[in-house]
Amino acid sequence: MTSAIRTPAVAGRFYPGRAEELLREVRDFTSTGKISIATGRIAAIGCVAPHAGYIYSGGVAGAVYSRLEIPERCVILCPNHTGKGRPLAVMASTVWQTPLGEVAADADMGARLLRRFRALQEDSAAHRAEHAIEVQLPFLQALRPEVKIVPIAIGTSDFDVLRGLGEALADVIANRLEEDQEEDHEQDQDEKVLIIASSDMNHYESDAITRVKDHKAIERVLAMDARGLWEVVMNEDISMCGFGPTIVMLTAAKILGATSATLVKYATSGDVSGDYESVVGYAGIIVE
Repeated sequence: MTSAIRTPAVAGRFYPGRAEELLREVRDFTSTGKISIATGRIAAIGCVAPHAGYIYSGGVAGAVYSRLEIPERCVILCPNHTGKGRPLAVMASTVWQTPLGEVAADADMGARLLRRFRALQEDSAAHRAEHAIEVQLPFLQALRPEVKIVPIAIGTSDFDVLRGLGEALADVIANRLEEDQEEDHEQDQDEKVLIIASSDMNHYESDAITRVKDHKAIERVLAMDARGLWEVVMNEDISMCGFGPTIVMLTAAKILGATSATLVKYATSGDVSGDYESVVGYAGIIVE
């Protein structure tokens, strides 16, 4: 069966549309020459990375990816900005295109997740114009060209549903890893699955207010407190678009054995634009 093709929606706008320029930009953002790395790359369980135009958030995303050992398979969770499609939407067997080439979906893992969590549905409408997964792909392609993904768009804020998806995701990953280890005892770290929560932080308030609000949300993520993150976002009116994906990632990561989270970099769009009256916050966090 021929896989469906998901063509780029924001190439040339959120990031360069030409392969040479895009690769150069991604390599600049992930250059270890800019970053002090005392040890080797981290085989993390999860992370939070922003998804704005690279001019604004590329430095934060690059700071995260430069520290990670990118495994063969990544689950990428993103918010549904367009409002189209199903509330929980996966494209289980689609090939995603970027100027750097193609990224295949891990059809087997996607199918397992669909069977395990019935609220998740196969749906392309939620993904066709959604940028939040697409902008992560060039980073993954540059660091792990043969990467496969499970792309999931999340359009619900129901905590019980988010927690349920996180539990199902952890179950599917654990079972898949167990099978891989049985097949080849020599494979270990390379068979990890990285769970990426694609999220920006607070939107369109002043830099001062955004930093205060974002600190409250980041504090809950660093404590790996999924319920606490949901509560602070709701109670403090924090417009963190990817809090749902982050809750799913934290839930799954804790079940899979994660014990710590680290803030790698934080910035706002004001750091680039010079406009501090209306900004968007960006946080890069690694969970291991």
